[in-house]
Amino acid sequence: MASAPSRVLPLFIAQSDRRQTTWMPIAPADAAEVIQLWPEGPPTRIERVPDEVEYPVPAGIAAGTTFVRNISDPTLTVFTPPEASSNGVGVIVVPGGGWTINAWSHEGIDVARWLAPLGYTAFVLKYRLQASDPDQAAFEARAAAVDAGLAAALAAGNKPTAIGELISTDTYREARAACADDGRRAVELVRENAERFHLRPDAIGMIGFSAGAFLIVDVALDPRAEQVAFIAPIYGGETRGAPVPADAPPLFTAVARDDILVRIVDGLYADWTAADRPTELHVFDRGAHGFGMVKQGLPSDRWTDLFLAWLEDVLARDR
Repeated sequence: MASAPSRVLPLFIAQSDRRQTTWMPIAPADAAEVIQLWPEGPPTRIERVPDEVEYPVPAGIAAGTTFVRNISDPTLTVFTPPEASSNGVGVIVVPGGGWTINAWSHEGIDVARWLAPLGYTAFVLKYRLQASDPDQAAFEARAAAVDAGLAAALAAGNKPTAIGELISTDTYREARAACADDGRRAVELVRENAERFHLRPDAIGMIGFSAGAFLIVDVALDPRAEQVAFIAPIYGGETRGAPVPADAPPLFTAVARDDILVRIVDGLYADWTAADRPTELHVFDRGAHGFGMVKQGLPSDRWTDLFLAWLEDVLARDR
């Protein structure tokens, strides 16, 4: 069955107080446009999702940035390079958030704002999420408790080797499947609009963080269409034992040794390498989980330089 055409949404941002805002869609003033993924509704639905909420992050690495939750209408927010400076490469940017939140600022639009002046056209994916408590104070209290547990120091040998060791609920599995559908649809839409955005259809790839990293690996393992040109799952992603396709894209990954997901990332690198697919891994001694574009004064801050050098090499080999 042919998918419904996408719909370009008007750009606007709702006014908010400090605690929470209900709004749709997100549209930073410097975005070119927002494209709705499923104008007629997605192929599957996550039930009982409350109104979408934007809120400022109160603590942690991402303190002061913006998170979004209770997303049920996914979109792509487009950031284009300066006029006549496009290099023809499209990058779908996928923030993380444990399938419950979307780390919209430091793993999303900040990444797009870094890439666009360099000639890349960036598409920030706001994908569907599992439902969370509409009461902001109650949600933040529960999130703080979960974060405290995940931040507890673990010996390297005790860290999980699969995300299912940390979360295995039915709602998580439902959200993960819906997210992968949204990722595939995002790739389809960017390809459909490649000419309009001056992109080479064979130069469209994905970068994702945490849950967004799992999403882009899930898409690469089961693209259901032509494979993407490259993927960069940052501090996340796994094969879950699925075979790595013969046409799996070149993979770049980076993680900190003090990240609870480090052994999962090690496993992803091993699986890609065992399948004889191009891959590059950077493990920083410190950086924790979720650094994104936040500068901490640590060597992990340099992941962006390493990624660009890798991407330029991959694209040069493909010409």
